[in-house]
Amino acid sequence: MPKFPKSKKALEIARKAGIFRAHELSKQGIPRVYLRRLEERGFLVREARGLYRVPNAEITENHSLAEAAKRVSHGVVCLLSALRFHGLTTQAPSEVWLAIGWKARAPKRDSQPLRIIRMSGKALTEGVEEHQIEGVGVKIYGPAKTVADCFKYRNKIGLDVALEALRDYRQKYRGGMDELWRHAKICRVERVMRPYLEVLS
Repeated sequence: MPKFPKSKKALEIARKAGIFRAHELSKQGIPRVYLRRLEERGFLVREARGLYRVPNAEITENHSLAEAAKRVSHGVVCLLSALRFHGLTTQAPSEVWLAIGWKARAPKRDSQPLRIIRMSGKALTEGVEEHQIEGVGVKIYGPAKTVADCFKYRNKIGLDVALEALRDYRQKYRGGMDELWRHAKICRVERVMRPYLEVLS
């Protein structure tokens, strides 16, 4: 256990936060030099630039989403990453897909691969859920919004992935077709989705 009060305080904050950014400690009056000392002594693990966790923190299958949420606080997990989270695909994306506004600052390149999708208006703000992952609040589009997005961005992810997501959604959320149609209208893909929905009906 660290001997110095600020080191102890930093470690207490780290344990409660799960994953945290260096500036979060700076706001608590703890200089970054303490982070380096704790890292050197094995009390903290550096995940990426400015991103840390305690060594014995629980790592779940959605760890990358929590890490991305800390790196890009204004981002919303979308498309393939959201499909995977909701169990609506067999795809295992190698990067975290995040939606951000058209004028939002893009994250700097780092060790964690991110796929940034620009959205605006209701297409960006509607259908957002917040889930707790490893103590981190992660914004993720809900299942219906995600499926609608898949049809809107079918050229990026593939029509086969969108169709798989639609089939899985219908099986998993039988009472959710009105919600799906609402998001299809927001994403302006009603005409694209209608023939596929008719076939599945």
